[in-house]
Amino acid sequence: MNIMEIRYKRLRDAMAEKGLDAVYVIAPENYLYMSHFDNPDGYMLITLDKSWLFADFRYFEAAKLEAFSCCTVCEPGKPKLSEIVNEYNLKTIGYEDRALTCYELTSLKEQLNTCEFVPTGNMFSQIRAAKTPDEIEAVTKAQRIAEGAFHHLLSMIHYDMTETDVVAELEYFMKKNGSEKPSFDTIAVSGTQSSRPHGVPRPVKLEKGFLTMDYGAMIEGYHSDMTRTICIGKADAEMKKVYNTVLEAQLAALEFVEAGKVNSDVDKVARDIINAAGYEGCFGHGLGHGVGLLIHEAPNLNARATDLVLHTGELVTVEPGVYLEGKYGCRIEDMVYLSENGKINLTDCPKELIEI
Repeated sequence: MNIMEIRYKRLRDAMAEKGLDAVYVIAPENYLYMSHFDNPDGYMLITLDKSWLFADFRYFEAAKLEAFSCCTVCEPGKPKLSEIVNEYNLKTIGYEDRALTCYELTSLKEQLNTCEFVPTGNMFSQIRAAKTPDEIEAVTKAQRIAEGAFHHLLSMIHYDMTETDVVAELEYFMKKNGSEKPSFDTIAVSGTQSSRPHGVPRPVKLEKGFLTMDYGAMIEGYHSDMTRTICIGKADAEMKKVYNTVLEAQLAALEFVEAGKVNSDVDKVARDIINAAGYEGCFGHGLGHGVGLLIHEAPNLNARATDLVLHTGELVTVEPGVYLEGKYGCRIEDMVYLSENGKINLTDCPKELIEI
């Protein structure tokens, strides 16, 4: 089967399980997944044998050229959803309760008042969790661009740079080398600011101590995600202990993670090492998350995921950290693909402590 056939089979199998005649798709990531066309303002109606893609004038010409061949490309209201419902005798429609607003759902029910509406819950996130080779290829291309940005930064970083300068250099390099846009708002935080896992870069000169950079590139709508921590100046003994503890925890989790493992058990491997080193309570977030058309998607690796098991085809980050409030923090992150032939670390970037 080709990409289109795989995606539609997954969706229609899930629809059949839920007893759905159709699904109304509005989340941009699911619209892109089911159409192969990126349109943040479009919507789709997909039945068990047909698919309508609605795109307004701004996107209409591109949609006709780029969307999957199975999609009938239409302008909004041409035809009306009610006309499709009546013609194909649709009774039960799934809606994305995690994306559709209350107002939009009310409007939809008024238009299609003969239909029953059923929330799809995590149906799409489960479908998208298992990555196909083309998706992994896109993520890998994005990751190589991000790695190039890291090496570029190391070649030119200096003490007079600001945190926002670092962000600008990383993002400019990625854009110049093929990234559609940053995966998310780039994090580059130094010194005392590095104790904040999602700290906001400041227009101030880099502080001595750790500089944590969490960022990614994007190719064909697919994100990459990487964190590296370097040291501005020389690291003292305690900083080296923190860094080596995080690195040991990450390497252990990378060794342990594989399809069939309980998600929370992977988190525990890293967390136990950090706690044993004397940093209990200093690793406050989960070990990792899925990556794809969203920067954070299924599956999650955290202590609460005790009833979840990793599956072949999933892509997860492994990113332990230690954060000492008001002092500094350190995180190291790679992406791992759980392929049919075993796990593959998609990240190829130095992890030894680099001192600038």
